[in-house]
Amino acid sequence: MRVAQSRSSSGSARAILALLLTLLVASCARMPSGPIDGDNHPHPGVNRARALPIQGVDLSRYQGSVDFGRLRAAGAHFVFIKATEGQDYIDPNFSQNWAAARAAGLPRAAYHFMYWCSFASEQAKWFESHVPNDPDALPPVLDVEWNDHSSCGKRLDPDEAFAKVKYMLDAMERYTGKLPIIYTDINFHREVLAGRNLPNTYWLRSVAAEPDARYAGDSFTFWQWTTTGAVPGVRGQVDRNAFYGTPDEWTVFLLTGCDPRALAALGPGGRCNSQK
Repeated sequence: MRVAQSRSSSGSARAILALLLTLLVASCARMPSGPIDGDNHPHPGVNRARALPIQGVDLSRYQGSVDFGRLRAAGAHFVFIKATEGQDYIDPNFSQNWAAARAAGLPRAAYHFMYWCSFASEQAKWFESHVPNDPDALPPVLDVEWNDHSSCGKRLDPDEAFAKVKYMLDAMERYTGKLPIIYTDINFHREVLAGRNLPNTYWLRSVAAEPDARYAGDSFTFWQWTTTGAVPGVRGQVDRNAFYGTPDEWTVFLLTGCDPRALAALGPGGRCNSQK
């Protein structure tokens, strides 16, 4: 899709990458290195997550006004921000959070919550209409889980659900030029995603055990390890997340948008920023 490019566009891409690298090095020099402390209800099954060096949070309107400068100063390295849901909902705090996170120098990704009672095509258009295609943003996130606690409580046939997921992933990649991240929980992964061999990065929810013990066949790049976090800059409880790897591997992810472990497979096909 993006393999054949003109020399001028390739040169522009290299120039942009060089600029991003310069900004990233300067940013990392100021960034605290340790994980954020705080969990209102710690579970011993996720103790390893606390020691992972790259930590972040995910936010929606429920966290109210967030002090992103304080959050970053406390050690946050990234933030996932709810943007859209279904075909007709946008989080009322999205625009404010999106701009404030950028101003604070926090890498950020927008996420879309999949609604099973809407057409995937309509949801893709809604996402594209309300989420800026910012070059400095992390890859977009598709949140896929069953809508059991909403007005759309139905569960689709696994193949039908997967077809909607695939449509959205393809649409989000075309729009942003970045390979989307998949957020999911244990039930949806087991019933719909397991064994599909998708190239996408996984952000996995597992609040009582390590993801490898709960998700058969898929490794995590991001791990949502508690929903009762307590961090500076956020009032009340917040979801806490960790990146799987080292600071150097995090830098690779920031520059490419791909899990470093997948670069050899995905890079030559042009699906990682460094290869575009």
